[in-house]
Amino acid sequence: MLDVCLLGCGGMMPLPYRSLTALMARYNGKSILIDCGEGTQVAIKDKGWSFKPIDVICFTHYHADHISGLPGLLLTMGNAERTQPLLIAGPKGLERVVNALRVIAPELPFPIEFHEWNGSSEQLERDGYRIEAFKVNHNVLCYGYNIVIPRCGRFDVERARAAEIPQSYWSRLQKGETVAEGERVFTPDMVLGKERKGIKLTYCTDSRPTQGIVEHAGKADLFICEGMYGEPGKEVKAVEYKHMTFKEAARMAKQADVQELWLTHFSPSLVRAEDYMEEVRQIFPNSRAGKDRKSVELDFPEE
Repeated sequence: MLDVCLLGCGGMMPLPYRSLTALMARYNGKSILIDCGEGTQVAIKDKGWSFKPIDVICFTHYHADHISGLPGLLLTMGNAERTQPLLIAGPKGLERVVNALRVIAPELPFPIEFHEWNGSSEQLERDGYRIEAFKVNHNVLCYGYNIVIPRCGRFDVERARAAEIPQSYWSRLQKGETVAEGERVFTPDMVLGKERKGIKLTYCTDSRPTQGIVEHAGKADLFICEGMYGEPGKEVKAVEYKHMTFKEAARMAKQADVQELWLTHFSPSLVRAEDYMEEVRQIFPNSRAGKDRKSVELDFPEE
């Protein structure tokens, strides 16, 4: 199960009724944070979630509304007596940008590890989940993200017994490990069936529509995508500043054949996003306007 919370759905500036961009997901005791706009730690506290188990922080890009909350969050994590390393991932220039922000958070009780994305698409394997980063089309270098929880095939007891594999190794093989016993080597493919559908969350903000986004979001259980502008007549502005309209995001959701679309990263001028959702749902029916702290639990499909 992947717990997902859209901590903030605002773009450019925080508002009394709308927090800045941030997303948190929780899986197997670990938390993944994507972007950290001003006030993110307040949003996490308001949600009732903890700072301490954050395993990795990913940045889409380095505009202030996506990263300005980092120094305060790091200090709060330090005050929570965190000691284990924190991984921070983002586009080129990551370490320079983070260390510049850390002028006001110079001493932390935990080390920070950095991972810069360099290619058009890359991935990181973590403890039971995978982070996939892919380039999008903004006016600075910017990445979208997938959080993927793979699901191995069913364990075949009869095959395990036929291969005379000791039962003490079964759980390790089921987790995908290879086990050696003397000269014998037991591999997961000896006991596991075909890989089953896992969980996939796609998060993309600050971009024009691209075919790359459609391809990376393909078949996602949840596609969280920016819709900077919902009002009619904003198409030219969206092109000029390399953002998206509601309808453009909905068309990508339809092309990618996702299960559900949440719109986010709203312009400060957009007061009531729901007012513009009727036409969006004509393009992609399972569309929702994002709201601060909007949450969902994504689970493996029933078989």
